[in-house]
Amino acid sequence: MNPIKNLILGLSLMLAAALSFAQASTSGTLVVIPAYGEVKQANDQANLSFLVEEQDRDRAAAVSRVNLKMTQGMALVHRADPQAILTTRGYYTYPVYPDDQAHNGKPAQPVAWRVGQYLDLRTTDLDGLPKTVAAAQQLMALNGLRFGLSDGAQKKLDAARIEATYQNLIERIAAVARAMGRNPADAVLETVEFDGAAMLPEGVAPKMMMRAMAAPAPIAEPDFEPGETTLTMQATARVRFH
Repeated sequence: MNPIKNLILGLSLMLAAALSFAQASTSGTLVVIPAYGEVKQANDQANLSFLVEEQDRDRAAAVSRVNLKMTQGMALVHRADPQAILTTRGYYTYPVYPDDQAHNGKPAQPVAWRVGQYLDLRTTDLDGLPKTVAAAQQLMALNGLRFGLSDGAQKKLDAARIEATYQNLIERIAAVARAMGRNPADAVLETVEFDGAAMLPEGVAPKMMMRAMAAPAPIAEPDFEPGETTLTMQATARVRFH
């Protein structure tokens, strides 16, 4: 017989024997395989916080101005963004004392009263957001701003995250099977655990705070970058080779 043919035949027999041994030695083996998925989505929702605050020696006067500014401020926001969802919260009233007042054993007397209230705004109109903020800032201070995903976008991205994680798992199972000299079809998926989910918002604007203006005045529109949100997920699978 031709020496080359003999060599090829010998190598084929050795390969077949190696594969047979690999299958026999890994039969019934249980392998734990981790997987990872990551998806990104442009932020489509803004959550803002505005503040109205007044200080006056007359508590009633400070309360009245805060109430009026809040009412007028909400009207400005509604006019700029009719679909925005508004929520008032955190109404506070507390006395202001002088730093150098001598008590002389007597209760300290306040020199003024500070009154304020917060307004939270949630909107998906990001194109009109600069206009809305500029309108609100005529009477209120922008206290905080955070971009994120609406409920609908969150659900879609979460489904995409699960699909990406499972696809990564299938690819890893196939890679492990090949490394063991096995056919990926021999792998039987026994359990899959999804955990370690995380949300990483990007492009979040820093918090800002300033005193509310005494009267409405033209405000230049601010500039915002909504950024995107990254969702990640980890999975662990128990795979048995038959």
